[in-house]
Amino acid sequence: MLLGARRLQRDWQVGDGREEEAARAVLARAPRGDLNAAIATLDAFASREKLLINIGDEKGAILDQAVRRAAPRRALELGAYVGYSALRIARALPAGGHLFSVELNPANAEIARWVVAHAGVENRITFIEGSLGDGGRTLADLREKHGFSAGSVDFVLLDHAKEAYLPDLMRILDAGWLHPGSVVVADNVRFPGAPRYQRYMETEEGKRWRTVRHEAHAEYQGWLRDVVLESTLV
Repeated sequence: MLLGARRLQRDWQVGDGREEEAARAVLARAPRGDLNAAIATLDAFASREKLLINIGDEKGAILDQAVRRAAPRRALELGAYVGYSALRIARALPAGGHLFSVELNPANAEIARWVVAHAGVENRITFIEGSLGDGGRTLADLREKHGFSAGSVDFVLLDHAKEAYLPDLMRILDAGWLHPGSVVVADNVRFPGAPRYQRYMETEEGKRWRTVRHEAHAEYQGWLRDVVLESTLV
């Protein structure tokens, strides 16, 4: 098990060209405008060719159900990567719903835009380059350019730097964008792990949050356990 985890961490690369390869696979293999085919192509690429660090098919199904339950008019994603989870969220959004996806890496943000445009759902997704921890610039952009305001965010996906989960959730709470019933889904809570975030949700259970723990596996793996937390603001 330990050797397998080390192998996965070794293969868990970003910025080595696989992200652009994955996008080109979507453009070449998925018919333009076919959202389901774009998702399936990324799954096939990640499971058969080169591992991608998107949420994956197993945990993606958990994400789908969480989005459908929340039925968000406004959703926020932290960590676009190649646009895979954005596609899944867009597919599950209610009519009129919109996703705002924040991505630190400009190259990945551009790749995600290619993928989303090819899938035909660019009108449901806006990509913002930056991070919530950049001194307030991205928070200000979301507020001033994209209309984020008190109680306006119904759903959040945390799938970026694991150490940023809790600080970024606090920034969102401090901004006042969530409301009772807002849902926050956090990927990779067990692997690679977000222990501070997990402890916070455990401490706040039944007080500020109600959390459902989804047992799953790491991206495109059948043997390495992972956990997705789905938390609802009380």
